[in-house]
Amino acid sequence: MDTKKLIPFLAMPLLLLAVEIGALLLAFPVQASGVTAFEDPTAVENPVIFIAILLGFTAILLVLIRYNLKNVIAALIGISIFLTFGYIFTAIVYTLMGETGPATVIVLVLAILSTALLYKFPEWYVIDALGILIGSGVAAIFGASLDILPVLLLLVLLAVYDAISVYKTKHMITLAEGVIDLKTPILFVVPKRRDYSFLKEGIGKLGDGGERAAFIIGMGDMIMPSMLVVSANVFLQGWRFGGLVNLPALGAIIGSLAGMGVLLWFVMSGKPQAGLPPLNGGTILGFLAGWAAMGWIG
Repeated sequence: MDTKKLIPFLAMPLLLLAVEIGALLLAFPVQASGVTAFEDPTAVENPVIFIAILLGFTAILLVLIRYNLKNVIAALIGISIFLTFGYIFTAIVYTLMGETGPATVIVLVLAILSTALLYKFPEWYVIDALGILIGSGVAAIFGASLDILPVLLLLVLLAVYDAISVYKTKHMITLAEGVIDLKTPILFVVPKRRDYSFLKEGIGKLGDGGERAAFIIGMGDMIMPSMLVVSANVFLQGWRFGGLVNLPALGAIIGSLAGMGVLLWFVMSGKPQAGLPPLNGGTILGFLAGWAAMGWIG
């Protein structure tokens, strides 16, 4: 594989690492500002609630895609992105300024500007840059809201669901194609060509040699492993590398990158792949190795 073909394969692990580091950095503001997804982080029913919401949202999108209601899809996803930015900027701004009137105005302005930028200029580098912020923020919120056991259960269930939805029912492929056609900014885009433009071409347009002009990976594929990284760092005590990251969280990061390597190996076949089985599996194994090492050191 020459250097030009290798660069996109190096970019995706770097995007995952950026989301994980960002999630670790945002975990404290999320906790300090009280922006949480669940009241009881230890409740084992939390993963079930999470998946129920995910399935409901997926079903709504599939129905809208089936009836070609593109404007409704764009509006629904746009509102979701705006609210997500709102929660993320609330955690950051309130931690810095406190819960004041000016802080609330700043949060609102930042959320509006970020959402508008994604929809008015959805170039791949804008999508990826703000996608890192979205992925980091969501992973921090859910990771800090779920203890270790619920997160592990959630990652296992989601890996199974992802495999079924891609290889068996294939509805996730239908959903991805519908979202891509709308150029909706809820994924990461890694160009294969230097002159590639997501704004002009999308993903459906074929590049030289009959191949797609860019790789894509769903935002969820970056968020789910990062949730375990955050949860491990928040809920487990012990020795921390550089005083910041404990061994289970570090192990989860290393494991997720190994899982990404496995995923990219399968992606080379050119067929759609379920990302969560290798990503979540690698993250869990890395976490368990780090947890064992923490016990050994302790």
